[in-house]
Amino acid sequence: MNPSLDIMIVNWNSGLHLRHCLDSIQHSSPTSFELARVVVVDNASSDGSANRLEDTALPLTIIHNAKNKGFAMACNQGAKGSHANYLLFLNPDTTLAREALTTAMEFMHLPQNSGIGMCGIQLVDEQNRVIRSCSRFPEPSHFLAQTLGLNRLFPNRFHNKFMIEWNHSDTRQVDVVTGAFLLVRRVAFESLGAFDERFFVYLEDVDLLYEARRANWSCYYLATTRAYHKEGGCSEQAKAARLLYSLRSRILYGYKHFGWAAATGLMMGTVLVEPFTRLAWAAWRRSAGEMKETFQAYAMLLRELPALLLKNAVPRRSPEPSSRPLGSSITG
Repeated sequence: MNPSLDIMIVNWNSGLHLRHCLDSIQHSSPTSFELARVVVVDNASSDGSANRLEDTALPLTIIHNAKNKGFAMACNQGAKGSHANYLLFLNPDTTLAREALTTAMEFMHLPQNSGIGMCGIQLVDEQNRVIRSCSRFPEPSHFLAQTLGLNRLFPNRFHNKFMIEWNHSDTRQVDVVTGAFLLVRRVAFESLGAFDERFFVYLEDVDLLYEARRANWSCYYLATTRAYHKEGGCSEQAKAARLLYSLRSRILYGYKHFGWAAATGLMMGTVLVEPFTRLAWAAWRRSAGEMKETFQAYAMLLRELPALLLKNAVPRRSPEPSSRPLGSSITG
């Protein structure tokens, strides 16, 4: 029997991007798998982007949330009750190449690739340029460079965790593929306990992939097919909130994976040092808007910080490592 696939799309004010994304799924050719469900979870959009989507041949389910539940929780909401072999978490601001789903599913379903728990595909921008989207697992030094603004002042020396030195033209095992297209074995997803819903948005995919690595599931980047991705997407609409959630997720990730001392140092640097480096950078660029957004984001963060530390800075139980050897051989 052919494997089955459920696709989860979390939508928040994505405008026409969602319609284009669904159209690209409909125009794909699932010759070697069954497309069981396409689930759109709408996080209280106000732009009508999740309305009038039913005129499609897709096996579409739409979930309308009365409030924005965040990306991780909405992904789990869409995946709940799935019986498919594979789950695809897809951003609404992506447009798939016609063969993207088939190529990725055939790659994952090869018997010799059974140890691969997750894969992503090549992403391109509006000029059809390959986006260097894969990254390493973040370390305290990556966040320290951001806190001190060193990644802005000396980008060649203090580059971020993204694998910018690699042109993303070949298939290989990586730490992290972007959550814009994240194909996951359902058995792996369920064994990992799904996305950690303490991450409202940002780093929830990195956290899942880190837990997967610890459980001996490998992750691959597949360069033989692609999708268009509008980087930034709908998060560009709320820049202060975007910065807030990025900082919150960083602090949570640190306490979950770095140990108490390193995480506390990261938290203090984020709260006590980084506001000034961000404001200095905005002043140097003469961006009053960026300065305002920085003030707003840090004001919200300081209000939330006590609750964040008390309720969230406690490690969630990690999955037990399996006996599966990490990095099974691949064919693709």
